[in-house]
Amino acid sequence: MKELVEVIAKALVDYPDEVVVTETETDKSIVVELRVAQSDMGKVIGKQGRIAKAIRSVVKAAASKSEKKVIVDIMQ
Repeated sequence: MKELVEVIAKALVDYPDEVVVTETETDKSIVVELRVAQSDMGKVIGKQGRIAKAIRSVVKAAASKSEKKVIVDIMQ
């Protein structure tokens, strides 16, 4: 999941070198944290959160085969 979020985020932002994705796994879930440059935050979130919601939907679809729930957090 980490690689998927990283590829999507780097395609959206102006500063792809500043994209940092970390993945934490627990028994029932996987938490993927996405950090981007402050100036790119709007591009990743989108108007009314549409792009962030789309990213979460893609990741959820990719994780549908696994038993774990995947949570995508966009951090500042």
